[in-house]
Amino acid sequence: MNASLSVAELACDDLDLSTIRTHERMTKNQTAQLLKSPQSANSLTQVLGQSERVKDIVEECADDLSSVNTGLKRELQDGDISPGVENALEKSEAVESKVQDASEALSLVNRALQEQINERHVLDAQLATVTKQGDEARHASLHDPLTGLPNRALFNDRLEHGLAVANRNGLHFAVMFLDLDDFKMINDSYGHDVGDLVLQMIAGRLKETTRDDDTVCRHGGDEFLYILVNTESEHDITIVAEKIINAVQVPCDIQVRDISVSLSINPSIGISIFPKDGTTSEALLDVADKAMYRAKRNKCGYSFAGDD
Repeated sequence: MNASLSVAELACDDLDLSTIRTHERMTKNQTAQLLKSPQSANSLTQVLGQSERVKDIVEECADDLSSVNTGLKRELQDGDISPGVENALEKSEAVESKVQDASEALSLVNRALQEQINERHVLDAQLATVTKQGDEARHASLHDPLTGLPNRALFNDRLEHGLAVANRNGLHFAVMFLDLDDFKMINDSYGHDVGDLVLQMIAGRLKETTRDDDTVCRHGGDEFLYILVNTESEHDITIVAEKIINAVQVPCDIQVRDISVSLSINPSIGISIFPKDGTTSEALLDVADKAMYRAKRNKCGYSFAGDD
């Protein structure tokens, strides 16, 4: 070591090599850990969190530089200051000022980012509300409010789609028109609230007996419609029709107001088959409706359009 070096220069060397470089390595390690996030920041909140941690590191650097510069000044107060040391101190103080300015600027950025996050949360909440309202409105427009089943509008859409698929691929499917026998007597004898409960119970059973690819809807009143896709034969359709009849005939146990009653209901089902009984939705529904009235008249449970 050069014996002519002043105490101030020795202090400068010691602080520069041990304190500053050690801190520099620590800062680089901290920054590297921030950049090695296990997942890329995918939200403004994550970005703000990382930015806040970077700001903390910058503030630590500013504090450490201030401590270094204060120590240098104290060590040099009583000794002669060489031009080189004085120049190094000026540069160090300039760096300290820049770091402090960067910290203040980063704080402004973080405040602006927080405002953006708050605005985004408001927009996200508004979007979620509008989306939910839109979904609810769409569901209400396509489903029966009493039973929750698809309504006639949704049924017609699926029937037209079924016709297009069947025509394109040479497939068969069936349409069923179902009516509850003597349902009016339930409303007249017990009231419409009892009748509504019966309709809800029957609708639940019809839904349970419907295959995933099939559709059941409430046509109105005590009438329901079915689309049975991928039907290979009348025997397959008969199996489904009998399953529906058995489900509907299970007694409905009703308890409402002072009424406690068990009601047994029989359905009548008319069945049309594409393309044998019609090639349009209107034709298929018309002949299925007529077959349903024939089944009701004959008290046979179900009737195919071709049975007349």
